Amino acid sequence: MKRVLLATAIGLAALPLLAQEPAPAVARPAVAPVVATQSLGSKIWLGRHAEFEEYLRTAAIERVEKVPIGVTKPERGFFAPGGLARSAAVKHLPMGQRSGFWEAHKSEIAAYQVDRLLGLDMVPPSVERRVGSDLAAVVLWVEGCKHVKEVDQSACPHPIEWAKQVCRQKVFDNLIANIDRNAGNLLVDGEWNLVLIDHSRAFASDKMPFVKEMTRIDRELFARLKALDEAGLMKQVRPWVLGDGTVRGILKRRDKIVAHFEKLAQERGEAAVFPF
Repeated sequence: MKRVLLATAIGLAALPLLAQEPAPAVARPAVAPVVATQSLGSKIWLGRHAEFEEYLRTAAIERVEKVPIGVTKPERGFFAPGGLARSAAVKHLPMGQRSGFWEAHKSEIAAYQVDRLLGLDMVPPSVERRVGSDLAAVVLWVEGCKHVKEVDQSACPHPIEWAKQVCRQKVFDNLIANIDRNAGNLLVDGEWNLVLIDHSRAFASDKMPFVKEMTRIDRELFARLKALDEAGLMKQVRPWVLGDGTVRGILKRRDKIVAHFEKLAQERGEAAVFPF
């Protein structure tokens, strides 16, 4: 499996580059919106999460087309014109081993719920519904984006905000044990918002080492990480993962991430580790 390594940014003025590869509903958490310096861009769901979730769950899908990329063979479902959204990614992946990897469409929804609990708004709304005869994850198709390998990251006009997003993505992938982050599932819109998709191979292990190097984190996300608790995860994430142990695995990885940054802060100074 190809993996993507994120280049470590040095200092706030440096722009970190994302390395490019070769050719059942539950109650929503009360999460305060993240204040960003950037425009809404492609993230049309911000502040309207419940509305978009309900639309994805209930709107009629007029047609489904194959998506020519992606090892999990996703489809694209199109809604009637004039609705809240034009289309959504559709994944039929019952929990199981495929090609040596544990996969489940429910992991897409679990990743979205963790994103909501952390207030990241980097993962588009994702729900479960029946498409055809089978249950599937239905994930909002984010319009107006390019794959990260298609953009010149050195041209980003918001280097500090970009660095913050890159650092958040690393922490998120380590928290959910996402082994399948690559240039094909990192999207960038016209406002330089980073959008994360394709999480069907996440949550497979609580013993897996970090898949991304972490050197910096913003204090807001660090505080939200520390505030995660078993009760909240059981309510929001447990319906979409395999067993209570998976939730406790998230907390184990959270504890390792917190300890990692606290140790770095002692070694390098808090200003270097919490620069945002």
